[in-house]
Amino acid sequence: MSFTSNYVQCEGRELHYTEWGAQHAETVVAWHGLARTARDMDEVAEHLAQRYRVICPDTIGRGLSQWSPEPEREYCLPFYVRQAVSLVDQLGLAQFHWIGTSMGGAIGTLAAAGALRGRIRRLILNDNGPQLAESAIARIRGYAGNPASFATVSELEQYFRTVYKPYGWLSDAQWRRLTETSTRRLPDGRVTPHYDPNMVMQFTHHHDEYTLWDEWDSLELPVLCLRGENSDLLLRETAEQMRQRGPQAVVVEIEGCGHAPALNTPAQLALVERFFSAA
Repeated sequence: MSFTSNYVQCEGRELHYTEWGAQHAETVVAWHGLARTARDMDEVAEHLAQRYRVICPDTIGRGLSQWSPEPEREYCLPFYVRQAVSLVDQLGLAQFHWIGTSMGGAIGTLAAAGALRGRIRRLILNDNGPQLAESAIARIRGYAGNPASFATVSELEQYFRTVYKPYGWLSDAQWRRLTETSTRRLPDGRVTPHYDPNMVMQFTHHHDEYTLWDEWDSLELPVLCLRGENSDLLLRETAEQMRQRGPQAVVVEIEGCGHAPALNTPAQLALVERFFSAA
């Protein structure tokens, strides 16, 4: 199944998104992680598009979306939520489901607790929760803020295979697509990951905005948390609190993965489909 590539102005900035299954009325918004792009959602979007319209945005500063001219102000969860509201309003979505990997899950949590309360019907958090391990945040900030560059795309692919090994199993074709949809060529001809390094200003200018227990405790919708078995970002004790507090999430550990499951295996896709179809 194919998708279309689209562009829209949200809060004065151009966002890119892919759309799958446009013939369906019931919709899923699928939002990627911190330093990634909408194309990470290809497998889950293609699978869900048999029944749902699926919207996969590139966050501002990532993929094909505009880079922020005001990074210290706009690279933060509240601005991402404002753009998400603008996007779903322009798409005419009164209600919809949400699946978010890592940062995409935090955007969904904040939106479901606030500006999109009552409009997000079901929420899937892919290795994300209302509290994240500081050591893992420091690790991610370290490589994301200083992206490596390489002479060839093949070298960049080997780099991605190393830093994203915790994603779990990907086929060779999936690694190649991940690389080719995440490549940006620099003025000197070298290649680097396709995002604005200034997006790490989120951590230097907006401290503790990933601590979302108050928002979590206010949620009143079904939540499924997919935790990578070996995740260093979403700790097992945090996932246990998510079971007991707020919306009392269903938590499923994904074997053979760390941060974050790639949402690309039959078992993972079945979990997602079953949760949304129970609505």
